[in-house]
Amino acid sequence: MGNNSRTGKRKDLKNKPLAEAILEIRWKLQGMPQGPQVDPHYKLLLGRLFDRMLKDYPEHEQLPTANIPDELVGHVVQHRFRAAANSWPLVQVGPGIFTVNSTADYTWLDFRPRVLSAIERLYNAHPKVGELKITNIILRYIDAVDYDYAFGNAFEFLRDKLKLNISLPDTLFENTRVENRPHSFTWQSSFKCEKPRGLINIRFATGQKCNAPAVVWETTVESAGDDLPDMPKAFEGWLDAAHEITDDWFFKMIEGELERRFSGE
Repeated sequence: MGNNSRTGKRKDLKNKPLAEAILEIRWKLQGMPQGPQVDPHYKLLLGRLFDRMLKDYPEHEQLPTANIPDELVGHVVQHRFRAAANSWPLVQVGPGIFTVNSTADYTWLDFRPRVLSAIERLYNAHPKVGELKITNIILRYIDAVDYDYAFGNAFEFLRDKLKLNISLPDTLFENTRVENRPHSFTWQSSFKCEKPRGLINIRFATGQKCNAPAVVWETTVESAGDDLPDMPKAFEGWLDAAHEITDDWFFKMIEGELERRFSGE
C-alpha cells in the first residue's frame, strides 16, 4: 500500500510493509436461507473465465476446496490463476466469490488496471450476467512491520510509530504479578465512509512477518447493500475512491520514523 497513489502525490516506498493487497467481490447465492447455498452458473462461469484468464494468468491451480461439494463451499475460493508459477499477482474464483491478489510486487499503477480488467472479464464470462447480483465489494490492504512484542511494549510502539493510543489503567497492574505490557493483542474499529459509501475498517494485531514477530494492520473498505455502486459501470469510481482513502490513512499513520524506514532513508 502507499505505492504510486492515484493522485501522484505519494512517494514510492522502497521498503514498503505491504503483505498483501486484495480486491474481493461476492455475489448472491441461491437456495433457502437455512439450506444449501449454491451458484447455479459457477461451473459454466469457471470454464468461460478459464479461457479469458490464460493470456495474463497462464498458471492454473486447483485448490483442495474444489473437491468439496459446491453447496458446502459458498464464498470459498476453489481455483487460482497465477501470472507465473507459485507467484503473484493472481486471480481467485469460487462459488459466489472472485478476488484479485497482489503482494510485495504491488504497485497501484499495476494493480488498478489489473483489477479493472479482471472484473470486466468476470462480467464477460458470466453466462447470465443479469443474475449476477453483487452483495459485497471489498478492498483490503494488509501491512506488517517487524516488532518483537515479547521484549517491547506493543502499545508504546503503536503510540510512538503509528499514532494509535491504546492503554489500560496503570492501577490494574499495581500490587499484582501481572506484567504491564501485552503478550498479544487485537484491536479493530469500523467507521462510516461517504466516498465511497460503505465502511472503512482498521485492525491492528500481533502477528508474524517472514516468521518473525511483527505488528500487523489491515485497512479495509467494504460496500454492501444500499452502499453498493452501480455494477459494473460505477466500479472504477468505487475502486479509485476506496484506494484514495486507504492510501491517505496509511501515509498519515506512518508519517515520521516509519515512513523514513519504509522509504529506505
